[in-house]
Amino acid sequence: MKHTLRFTTLATLVALASAVKAQDVKMISTTSDRQMDLAESRLPFSSTKGSNVIQLLPNETYQTMDGFGVAITGSTCYNLMRMTPESRTRFLEETFNPSSGYGFSYCRVSIGASDFSLDEYTCCDTPGIENFGLTDEETTLVIPILQQILSINPNLKIMGTPWTPPKWMKVKDLQSMEPWDGWTSGSLNPNLYKDYATYFIKWIQAFQQAGIPIYSVTPQNEPLNRGNSVSCYMPWDEEAAFVKVLGPEIEKAGLKTKIFAFDHNYNYDNIESQKDYVGKMYQDPEANKYLAGGAFHNYGGKKDELIAVHNATPGKDLVFTETSIGTWNDGRNLERHLNEDMEELGTGTLNRWCKGVIVWNLMLDEEKGPNRPGGCQTCYGAVDINMDYTKITRNSHYYVIAHLSSVILPDAVRVGTSGYTQEGLTYSAFKNPDGTLAVVLNNANTSDMDLTFADGKRQFQCHVPARSAVSLKW
Repeated sequence: MKHTLRFTTLATLVALASAVKAQDVKMISTTSDRQMDLAESRLPFSSTKGSNVIQLLPNETYQTMDGFGVAITGSTCYNLMRMTPESRTRFLEETFNPSSGYGFSYCRVSIGASDFSLDEYTCCDTPGIENFGLTDEETTLVIPILQQILSINPNLKIMGTPWTPPKWMKVKDLQSMEPWDGWTSGSLNPNLYKDYATYFIKWIQAFQQAGIPIYSVTPQNEPLNRGNSVSCYMPWDEEAAFVKVLGPEIEKAGLKTKIFAFDHNYNYDNIESQKDYVGKMYQDPEANKYLAGGAFHNYGGKKDELIAVHNATPGKDLVFTETSIGTWNDGRNLERHLNEDMEELGTGTLNRWCKGVIVWNLMLDEEKGPNRPGGCQTCYGAVDINMDYTKITRNSHYYVIAHLSSVILPDAVRVGTSGYTQEGLTYSAFKNPDGTLAVVLNNANTSDMDLTFADGKRQFQCHVPARSAVSLKW
């Protein structure tokens, strides 16, 4: 089902966008058959408890949330720029506005090219760090789009991630130290760690000068993946060594940008020496003091790895930073993916200590592009747009992020729950900084269910449709 750019859902949200009233509960529902499509309704509080009670425990607290969002790639920006200004504004308002839209609150951007850029490049392709400079992709696509998004949501957090260092900083491997003139694979030359740290600083400062603050970075996207069209191999000991240079340089520059380690799969790509990549970096005292936490993707392994990492180092943060859908997993099939992805990316990561969830491309065209040879040519976006840039199709990842960000505010604290459980039903509860409470839940069952939610002061009944995602805020 395609959505024209009239966005009737946005009109509904605008009409109901005043603060949640003390006497009711905001409910947002999506069913896998799209009969309910981010449909908003109101529920009354009740003087009596119904059945199947889920009790919120606001004094039992877990992680504090950073936010939820999408990657703003060169390809995404290319497609957004081909929409009419009015249509683009409506879409971005619906997506990022925290009052009248869904309030997406965290974006990931590439430092230099990714496999969803318009060309292979870095911001310093001429040897010598003095030759650093932003490219047309940043200045005419990425920065203008980020500036527009920030005008809609000034509290947006932004993570920067490189897919590769400049080629002149790469070697074949640390044993031979032979130069590596390739976008794919190779390793970062340890003799140039200081230059590469300066590259990060210059990039952060250039975006900052454009009015775009950088909240966090990771040292390398998918450091165990040699095969991406732009990539660099960086095992844990090399990343730890680089962080010991990058961290002090960030501090010296007076920046508050956080560093998250790893940014790759739960299963460490089945490389035995790289298992517990993040934990091994934490064991280096000098690297550890500059690391806010670890970042993970789900292209391999199981999400319970998040629990293992948290339990080993409970003082460190976790963020989920990338996942894709595409032709290989029938990615446009919402009947398959709504509940599957809501469990995997929503309640599944939240209940395993993640502070943020970011999916891959916000927008690709209906031909899965633009993309780079050697990168993913079979991916869909969180939304896809037709080739005349007038009709948008939402995919599962958009729904998941919208369900999270529309009720869980940045700096919300996850709280405990007790009571009713059932196979196929998962949920997470939060206390927002404005005092409101929120629940996101996933009903993967083929039958409706009636639930009662109680917070110790009030309660309400909630009818949850079969095969649905539901968000609640009161």
